[in-house]
Amino acid sequence: MAKKSSVEKNNRRKLLVAKYAQKRAELKAIVKRASSSMEERLEAQNQLSALPRNSSPVRVRNRCALTGRARGYMGLFKLSRIMFRELALQGVLPGVKKTSW
Repeated sequence: MAKKSSVEKNNRRKLLVAKYAQKRAELKAIVKRASSSMEERLEAQNQLSALPRNSSPVRVRNRCALTGRARGYMGLFKLSRIMFRELALQGVLPGVKKTSW
């Protein structure tokens, strides 16, 4: 199990990302638009950098839904490799079966 504080910090980051997603997208659109003047772009970049750091989606860490483990994350199942293996061997995950060749 991961530390509860790490999992909670990551959850707070997810909330901030969701809260500022619209504003961040609008500012990025202004910066990327070719018709924007240089002053508009600089102002948008300044506003973008003034947003909270943790509102950036890059700062969110993928974690296992059951244990909170950050490493060995399998995105399709939202589980760590360890929990994936345990649940697959128990037959809990639909469509997953052990293979050998």
